[in-house]
Amino acid sequence: MSLETTIFTFKINVPFEEWDVDYDSDENMQMNKDLGILCFCKGVKKNDQTSGILIEQGVEGKSIAIFKDPVVKPLIESAGNIYDSTVMSSYF
Repeated sequence: MSLETTIFTFKINVPFEEWDVDYDSDENMQMNKDLGILCFCKGVKKNDQTSGILIEQGVEGKSIAIFKDPVVKPLIESAGNIYDSTVMSSYF
């Protein structure tokens, strides 16, 4: 299997610091570790504090599959991510 880098851009409805705390939660970090997903970068747009970015790398299709998992969707939304605003781009 190939490694894939996935870029997620999205809107948030909470301050970035709140979203970041949820992303860095022990549960999420353990899940990512178990699935072999590495976070390369996460941040908020300099001139738009409602626009976030997340760059992850893992086995091809893994990051997107997790994001699209209906069980995970409520967790993503509870962190302040406006789920339907998310745009995903993948690179080898």
